[in-house]
Amino acid sequence: MIVFVDDSGDPGFKVAKGSTSHFVICLVIFDDELVAEETAIRIKRFRRVLNLSDNFEFKFNKCRREFRCQFLDAVKSSQFRIRAIVMNKSILYGQELRGSRESFYRYAIKTVLKHHNGTIKNAKLRLDGHGGREFKRAFSSYLRRELNSPGGNNEKVFSDLKFVDSKKNVLIQLADMVAGTINRKYNLEKTDRLEYYNIIQGRVEDIWDFR
Repeated sequence: MIVFVDDSGDPGFKVAKGSTSHFVICLVIFDDELVAEETAIRIKRFRRVLNLSDNFEFKFNKCRREFRCQFLDAVKSSQFRIRAIVMNKSILYGQELRGSRESFYRYAIKTVLKHHNGTIKNAKLRLDGHGGREFKRAFSSYLRRELNSPGGNNEKVFSDLKFVDSKKNVLIQLADMVAGTINRKYNLEKTDRLEYYNIIQGRVEDIWDFR
């Protein structure tokens, strides 16, 4: 099992000054690594069809409406599962959540990975590699402490964690596109807010409106 993790929105709480109203952590889960490899090839071929550079990075907020739909259409038949947590900042008051952007980010990822209803075991986690070396080391230790119980290997949520470069990893780009799709669904001011979600709805296993 291999899980690609990305976010949409920002972890800040100053909504009146430009922070996003919602923050999303998305998991794109492949139960078979071969299927993950096949999906990566499908995305790369799609990129070629569009006559885009092999270095082109698909990012939801930087793609046109047409590109978003075409991308999601290209991958929707691949066998992956989507789990996500959606955090509406206007109803969150806990100090752990509002204390700092970093603690909120860590808490959100931990929470969606911890409450998986038995669907994630011994997974290889792949996260977008932003942040410095010290942040990555501390974050890895935090997730291991919070998610991997000492009771034995079968109780571990993940067996391996790596930070990867989204510019080079098309499956992290897939997680970005899906996270953006879910976040857009909650933006009531956008006329296209359901357009992208309807394309990939069949791949959605769970979306948790965090309270």
